[in-house]
Amino acid sequence: MAFKLGTVDDGELPLNGEINVTPFIDVMLVLLIIFMVAAPLATVDVRVDLPVANAESAPRPDEPVFVSIEADGRLTVNDRETPLAGLGREVLRVSGEDREQRIFLRADKTISYDTLMQAMNALRASGYLRVALVGAEGTGEQ
Repeated sequence: MAFKLGTVDDGELPLNGEINVTPFIDVMLVLLIIFMVAAPLATVDVRVDLPVANAESAPRPDEPVFVSIEADGRLTVNDRETPLAGLGREVLRVSGEDREQRIFLRADKTISYDTLMQAMNALRASGYLRVALVGAEGTGEQ
């Protein structure tokens, strides 16, 4: 709704009562793009403090193969101490060269992540891709 004070001259343009919404749409599109870019950046809060698992344990095979890494870094396959370089050969011997068998890997909580990954890489290099990590059973409370 527009009005004009004063007299109407014949040389003037007529008044236009419509609102120009193009600037409003431009501003809204820019805000939409800003929020689309900024929203994923605001949700990158990742902490790696994992709780104790209280899931039901899977049924254990008749003769499981346990690879254990003790607190002092010693590596054992079932009850036999083995160097890291011979881990693949020893697991092949114990499992009867069955590469489809699940290998249970357990490590002391003071062992570094690097040591654990070296053991997993040695198992993978020997053809054992089914490796289960063994954890302590707990109630989920620490």
